[in-house]
Parts: sequence; structure tokens; C-alpha cells
Amino acid sequence: MTDREPPDSAAPVRPELIALLVEAAGAPPEWAALVTPDARLDADLMLDEYELTALDALLCGHFGAPSGLAALRAGLDLAGLEALTVADVQRLLPAEEPTR
Repeated sequence: MTDREPPDSAAPVRPELIALLVEAAGAPPEWAALVTPDARLDADLMLDEYELTALDALLCGHFGAPSGLAALRAGLDLAGLEALTVADVQRLLPAEEPTR
């Protein structure tokens, strides 16, 4: 047994991330039910390259700094891209909501 923390996929998805995913996908509000920590961006949420680019721009605009999504994706092979989850994106976000 190790004293490692539980994986980030155990944390609930932040509401602002869900809203940005819905917006990037151009999906109806009920689509948000599909957004779980373990949902894969490609296979489960069916986001295409345009939607992922939109998501990166939305994350950058909302959080005031580059989210790193594009950089994260650039470092992955095909299997890594297919395995990328909502929890992976959530780990890129700052710990707290920015104040405006």
C-alpha cells in the first residue's frame, strides 16, 4: 500500500469546465451529463479538432492564461490523444476561479 493521493479522476468536474466543454462542443445543455472525470475527449465526448481548439481558446479566455491544452496534446502520441480525459484537462486549470 502506498500513501499516494487518489487520482484526480475521483474529483468532480468543476462546473465552469463543464460549461466550457458544452460551449466548445456547441452541444445542448443535457449533453453536460456526459461530462465526467473519466470521459475521454475523443471517444466519449466526440470532440473534433475544431472543438478542441475552441476549448483551448475558451479555457485561455476564462482563466486568463494559456490552459496548456494545446501543449499537452502536442506531446502525446495517437494512443495518448485517444486516452485524454476531462480529468486531464481539469488538472491544467488553476486551483481557484479567477477574480475579475
